[in-house]
Amino acid sequence: MNIKKYVFSQMTSFLPKRYFERLVEKSNDRTKSWSISFWNQLLVLIFGQLDGCNSLRELTDITIAHSSKSYHLGFGKTPITRSTLSKANMLRNYRVFESFAYHMVNLAQQKRIDKEFDLNGTFYAFDSTTIDLCLSLYDWARFRSTKSGIKVHTQLDIRTEISTSFTITDAVVHDVNAMDSIAYEPFACYIFDRGYFDLRRLYHINEVSSFFVIREKRRPKYEITAGEDVLEGTDNVLQDQTIRFTGKRNCTNYPSEIKRIVYYSPEMNRTFTYYTNNFYLKASDIALLYKNRWKVELFFKFLKQHLRVKSFWGNSENAVRIQIYVAIITYCLVAIIESELKPNRDIYEVMRILGSSMLVKDNIKDLFSHAEYDILYKNDGQLELDFTS
Repeated sequence: MNIKKYVFSQMTSFLPKRYFERLVEKSNDRTKSWSISFWNQLLVLIFGQLDGCNSLRELTDITIAHSSKSYHLGFGKTPITRSTLSKANMLRNYRVFESFAYHMVNLAQQKRIDKEFDLNGTFYAFDSTTIDLCLSLYDWARFRSTKSGIKVHTQLDIRTEISTSFTITDAVVHDVNAMDSIAYEPFACYIFDRGYFDLRRLYHINEVSSFFVIREKRRPKYEITAGEDVLEGTDNVLQDQTIRFTGKRNCTNYPSEIKRIVYYSPEMNRTFTYYTNNFYLKASDIALLYKNRWKVELFFKFLKQHLRVKSFWGNSENAVRIQIYVAIITYCLVAIIESELKPNRDIYEVMRILGSSMLVKDNIKDLFSHAEYDILYKNDGQLELDFTS
């Protein structure tokens, strides 16, 4: 790789530019002839994500300050002004960025598919996060009398830790309704929190030959058809039963047998009850899968803490959607770079180092080739004073 390129340009070389340009051509967007191209806009927004810009003014102030580097960073021959970028975010078709985000998700999955996981199979965690918005600025997203907000419904591949599906809705949309938009894969397993406990929708998963694991919301009435009431073992599984619901409504919504597992968590000193239609995995493996559901919570935490999805660079719904999709693109880009370079660091550390080095011309590999400071200097945590001088 050419070390004379800026680190940011070396990063964006991992983006499939031709695929993005084909998406732009298919969109027939009337703004394609503008001086700021879709590609220029995408790169500026990625730059803003990595640099942690909290406002559109901050982002454009930085790019204008480095206008001499604009062409080499991919922003175009002339600096992008705040009014130009604001219009592009407000008027351009967000579906171009949405489609590209899904393509980046596929690329990131392929790069990270070799990550080790305790179980063989395809496992997804599904959950949502709410992003609060200012009512006076985002009236289109009102969901309470004094509050606005949106929800990002996400399906996370537990093995690769990449979000494979994301749907943006008004915050008023209930979580269980988002289950209807999931394209269930046969023999894949979907892990839900108890907020998604809807037996009719869970039975649909069973009908399409997919699996689910979900935590109990309220103890329904049931009869035990197989399994012991109390187990004694070293795997902390207290009950492993096959049951059938007996309540009139529940047995109508889920007429088949289902597995019920009670698990004691030593770390939290409490018990959890899970339901699943997977009769092939051990009860301890079901508990392990639900424990890994927290990866989607960590993904949301990463998204909100290290990418710009809480303060927005535009007030329109279109601008908000574009920014969220660019945040996902940025996450996938860093995940791909981490997989390619193998720096033995997590994604957060990689993003932090790259974000602070975008305008230097070092080889991107050299940023991660140095030994750890503590190892290099054998730092044992003790303060050493030099009295020889």
